[in-house]
Order: sequence, then C-alpha cells, then structure tokens
Amino acid sequence: VAYNPLGLFRGEAELWRYGGNPSLGQPRTFSQPWAWVDVSQLQAMAPLHPVAVQCQEAQVVVTVHRDLFGTGRLVRAADLSLGSASCLPVVWSTPETTVTFVAGLHECGSTLRVTPDSLIYTTSLNYSPVPPGNPVVIRTSPAVVPIECHYPRRDNVSSSGVKPTWAPYHYTLSSEEKLPFSLRLMSDDWSAERASTVFQLGEVLHFQAGVDAENHVPLRLFVDSCVATLTPDRTSSPQYAFIDFSGCLVDGQLDDATSTFISPRPRPDVLQFAVDAFKFAGDSSNLIYVTCHLKVSPADQAPDPLNKACSFNKANNLWAPVEGTRDICSCCEMRSCGLARHSGRLHAPSRRPGGRVRREVPSQPDPLMKEADVVVGPLFIHSWQDHTVRRAPSQG
Repeated sequence: VAYNPLGLFRGEAELWRYGGNPSLGQPRTFSQPWAWVDVSQLQAMAPLHPVAVQCQEAQVVVTVHRDLFGTGRLVRAADLSLGSASCLPVVWSTPETTVTFVAGLHECGSTLRVTPDSLIYTTSLNYSPVPPGNPVVIRTSPAVVPIECHYPRRDNVSSSGVKPTWAPYHYTLSSEEKLPFSLRLMSDDWSAERASTVFQLGEVLHFQAGVDAENHVPLRLFVDSCVATLTPDRTSSPQYAFIDFSGCLVDGQLDDATSTFISPRPRPDVLQFAVDAFKFAGDSSNLIYVTCHLKVSPADQAPDPLNKACSFNKANNLWAPVEGTRDICSCCEMRSCGLARHSGRLHAPSRRPGGRVRREVPSQPDPLMKEADVVVGPLFIHSWQDHTVRRAPSQG
C-alpha cells in the first residue's frame, strides 16, 4: 500500500509515478519528490490513512495518526520512533491524536540508494509497544512501516540540494563565487555543534557563521542580515529580521533581548552571535527557519558601514563594533547603511524576480566580493505555557 505526500491512497506502490502508462509497462516520469509508504503490517481498515509523508527538499515530515491500526484505540506516542536511530517525535502531546516527526534526509539512520534516475532515502516508522500495566500480557503487536523518499536526479531537484550537512541542517542556497559558507548552531560554550534543534523560550541561540578560505587570500566574514520565517523561503510572511542594515544586530535593542555579536572573534573568517530564542506571535507550529546573508571582504581591509558587525550596548546606549572604529555603527541608529561613503563595492538595492531584494554587484565584479544565503532550520521553539512572545514580525 502506498501513500503520496498528501496521504492519498494509490494502491500498488511500484506503479505510482507521475505520467507514463504502467499498464503498458512504460516507466513513468516525474519531476517532484514523492513518497512510498508500506503500511501492510498495520492492516488498517479505517478510511483515515494512518501515515502521511511529505518529502521536502532537505527533510522528511512524517505525520502519524495514533489510531494506527484503525481500531479506534490510540497508541502511545512514546512507543513510536523513526529510523534505526529511534528518533523521537518533535510534535506530540497526550491529548493530540497525531504525532509528527521531522528529520533531515541523512538523520535517524536513514540510508541512501542512488539509481540512474533517482536518489532514494529509506527510513521506517517503528511502533514498539511497552506494556503499560501487566507485563505478562500484551494487547498490541509491534510494527515497522517502511518509508521511501524519491528525488529525481533531473529537472529541478539536484543531488546537492538534498544532501546537506545535518544536525541541525544547514545548506548554501546561492553562492556567487562558490565559497563554502556555513551557519551552525553551537553549544552554550561554543565548543561543539549543537545536536538538538529544540529550544525553550528563555534559552539563547548560539550561531556560528564561517567560510572556508583555505585556498583564498585571508578573508574576513560578515553577517549582512538574518531573517526568521515560518518556511525556508526568506521572502515568506510573516518574517522577523534580527540582523539588518549590513551587520546591525537590531534584536539587541529590544527591552526583552540580550542578543549580541561575540567579541573578539575566534578568527577573521568566523563570526559568532547569540540571539534570545523567540517564536512568532499566534503561531502554533513552534518552528522557525533562519536565513542569513553572509559575505566576505579581504582581511586586511578595514571594516566599514557595509562590512561590519555591530551590537547594541544597553549599558551606555550605544552601538559598538566587533572590530573597527565606532563610527561605522552610526548608521545602525539611523536604520540606513546602504548609501555609506566608505565603500563603493555595492550598488543600491534592486528587486529580483519573485520579490527578493538584494544588492547588485558591479558589471565587472570584484573577485574578492563573495556572498551567499545560508539557511538553518527548522528550529522548534517551545514555551512552558501557551503564550506568545512579545515580538512582532517585520513589515514588508
């Protein structure tokens, strides 16, 4: 039995493709990711499909109805896990009738199989009931539900787009000079990458941006902007820009925030910053994606209003740079740094098709100007009580 990403019944899994004629033995062509789910062990008779799978660009989302066997008896969420690594669900509570798993394509012990036409990631939903009462008798049987995500190796989905580095996942969306930029969530002491993407309100997100400049002249990294959204699309709404204006950490100006760039840097090609955890008001999904625009300049070039890292110091009510003179941060207070006289490297902002705003490089680009958008997420931000954070998404 197979289900597509929307949970629609399709019958024989081997015959499910987009287009083609399976009755004539013709392979069907497809251009979008699709899921194959075998629920034969569940023998579900209920009209509600118990397992729905969404194969997204860089992760798989599995939604499980707790009436797993169609009997009207709900299984315990704690008895469900994903993959050979037995990953636990990220969204579940006792009153809810569904359980949601979100995992990177390489997480939870999944395996990758490559065919001439497809990248196939295989995992499984595991149901391992633990007798809650008398251990002598059991009332349900364990079950394993194989899951496959198929990604075409042609058209709009590329192998580089679905094989990022995980825990948490981060990948480069666009790089004009192909420099390997990175953005990682770190542990509280900055000693290692953070394994979990689940946070509570009141915790601090520790971000480390970097660039591998091994084969280049020495470079200095800057975080031009960072935007939080509910989806990986940085142009989606609502959105909240917590770094803006070419390196101003504007979130630190809020009364309930202590967000700041970490000074001094570990090295010129690495920049660390801490941001108080937040979520969008009125959003029940408790998740955010963070997209940061990273760029570099020559390490021997002095920071300027377009290449800076500025934090707001509440003690003296002033903006302060990680390095450079204090005047390069004055434009943070004016909320306008694009027309600074210190750098002619970038032109004024222009709008690309699709509504995204970015700065245009000169017609003869400086070979040392390199930049990229990097995404981290989803991050799950929970609160102990069902209340919303006092932050509003930015307009526009």
